[in-house]
Amino acid sequence: MLSSLDRYAPFALAALRIVAALLFMEHGTVKLFGFPEVEGRGGGELPPLMLIGGILEVFGGLALVIGLFTRPIAFLLSGQMAVAYWMFHFKPDAFYPIQNGGDGAILFCFVFLFLVFAGPGAWAVDNIWKRNG
Repeated sequence: MLSSLDRYAPFALAALRIVAALLFMEHGTVKLFGFPEVEGRGGGELPPLMLIGGILEVFGGLALVIGLFTRPIAFLLSGQMAVAYWMFHFKPDAFYPIQNGGDGAILFCFVFLFLVFAGPGAWAVDNIWKRNG
């Protein structure tokens, strides 16, 4: 019975890719443009690492939304989130991710790592190139 759902897997994977990428892009737009407004975030000059992070989040997220170079972009963004967790969130006195605010970084890291191995799913530019190439 549940195996009949297998035919929908590429669409569910695409939905995961698109929704995760849109949520990820928000982190970049807050850093780069101060939008949407989030108390205590955005505005002012960014340190170089935050600027690089914002650029990766906006443009890497956009690439994932449309399914362009999904596997290499997802690999890069997964690494970015691993680095973000260890550099900015992990604290010996706040070991658990719920305490240090790193649960989002961990989740993004592993969703993107999954996309490296699973591919883009349906509705992706990568699939058009694969068919035509």
